Amino acid sequence: MLSISFRADRPSDAKTIALPVAKDQAVETYAPAEIVDVARAATANFAGEPGAIVALHATLDGTIRQILLVGTGADRAAAKAGSALVTRLLTSGEQRLVVDLSGIDGPQRAEFAAALAQAAMLRSWRFDVYRTKLPAKQKPTLETIEIVVGDGVDAAEAAWAPLKAVAEGAAFTRTLVAEPANILYPESFVERCQELTALGVEIEVLDEAAMRELGMGALLGVSQGSEREARLLCMKWDGTGGAAEPVAFVGKGVTFDTGGISLKPGPGMEDMKWDMGGAGAVAGTMKALATRKAKAHIIAVCGLVENMPDGKAQRPGDVVTSGSGQTIEILNTDAEGRLVLCDAIWWVQQKYHPKTIIDLATLTGAMIVSLGYEHGGIFSNDDGLAEQIVAAGKKVDEKLWRMPMGEVYDKLIDSPIADMKNIGPREGGSITAAQFIARFVDEGVKWAHLDIAGMVWASKPGTMFDKGATGYGVRLLDQWVKDVLEG
Repeated sequence: MLSISFRADRPSDAKTIALPVAKDQAVETYAPAEIVDVARAATANFAGEPGAIVALHATLDGTIRQILLVGTGADRAAAKAGSALVTRLLTSGEQRLVVDLSGIDGPQRAEFAAALAQAAMLRSWRFDVYRTKLPAKQKPTLETIEIVVGDGVDAAEAAWAPLKAVAEGAAFTRTLVAEPANILYPESFVERCQELTALGVEIEVLDEAAMRELGMGALLGVSQGSEREARLLCMKWDGTGGAAEPVAFVGKGVTFDTGGISLKPGPGMEDMKWDMGGAGAVAGTMKALATRKAKAHIIAVCGLVENMPDGKAQRPGDVVTSGSGQTIEILNTDAEGRLVLCDAIWWVQQKYHPKTIIDLATLTGAMIVSLGYEHGGIFSNDDGLAEQIVAAGKKVDEKLWRMPMGEVYDKLIDSPIADMKNIGPREGGSITAAQFIARFVDEGVKWAHLDIAGMVWASKPGTMFDKGATGYGVRLLDQWVKDVLEG
């Protein structure tokens, strides 16, 4: 990842300098006096649009330098500026960028600098681990970004520290999501998360024998067709010293999903390595919270399984008994995520008694049909909790859309031979999936379910990510913790 630092003045040996420009901002307010005329001539058709860049070469401090004028729009969109600069320079051959914020008012400078730095760090993330013949022109060259903030170095570093922690958490999630399933499976997912103990996170792991003793037949039913054993991973962070009750984050961690006996079509099945995106987001959030020493008490649980179709796999028509004692008729083995979540949610309630639970899961393709790739879906039994989470998502541009629930939908998963079936009709598939999970939430517990099937992997670049793993959910949950638990 990029090395980012803050300094008081512009270094004399900088070859490439970026100057942020707000919408319709006068040249004199952002450009050093000796390049005002050159900048004015180069920006005849430039109005400071967010992320737009105008490049020019000019003599500054007696040396010819590359000057990048980067637009921030009317609202000073620091994230789009940072993203645009990294996109342009990451593989350009440039190793160093200096961003001069002298043209930004002092009180705003520290927060702007930190937000720009976070976007730059997130946008620079790459996953080249298995590329042995990467062409030289495609290799990242940008190594450092120095941000000039005048006398605001201490303020900028203070603003940057928590944002850096979140960026590192999102990068951790992206790496988990990007890894192929032959490398990342339940046991190795747990091993990757062991590094969080150095930050003060406590880890507890249940193997299949322990889960079998607890009667977690729903989760184990998904796993029984795989050579890879399931795991239940619990990560605990208490930055309150025991003063606050725990909140639970629960993540679906299907490290590869073939669909089981209800086999998915072959084309596109390779994408199912990221069916553990919910668990990945939960793990990355725990890294972020522990790194920034969040004053919150969080119990994070990841149900980790691989869904495979061998001779031991569960069949459509089977009936399994969940940890809660409720029975489930399996109509489709590809509706497996809810079976993992229901036992994970039951377990965390039995052991830690949280009053609030938020689960994240790449649960249904129907969610993508409903909302595309612009919003995740949120289902909840509590209006206040839903509003808090949606508001947090807006702040960090990880958007959610509230979806309906109700008795009419709930009846659609009643089974004629068991307490419930694991799918309803084709219509409203994301809703009936949420209704299934809701049956395992204890009375009086506030619960929100985030169906993020369309959000954890991107086919085109965004402000904070390139194509591939997005790290969706980490910044969202961290913001909710700031607003609600720490606010």
